[in-house]
Amino acid sequence: MSGVQWRGTLPPSATITWFTYNWPEYYFVLWDVVPTTLGPGGPEVKSRVKVERASGAYITYWIEVTNLTNRQVDIEGRYVILDR
Repeated sequence: MSGVQWRGTLPPSATITWFTYNWPEYYFVLWDVVPTTLGPGGPEVKSRVKVERASGAYITYWIEVTNLTNRQVDIEGRYVILDR
């Protein structure tokens, strides 16, 4: 199963952290952040995922996204559940 968890906009050279919660701890989830604004010539964003064990049964993911350009970039935060 896969999908888009959020959409957002990054100002030039900004770093913003999004979070998403109540993911069952037994899910194997991968995250990716994809720019939806065209930007040929080089990478537009980089991301880093941090994980919080919110309870015995649930995980919160903190996804930090940095705009590598000097212009606004629209993004999608995408996930895929590899195993449950």
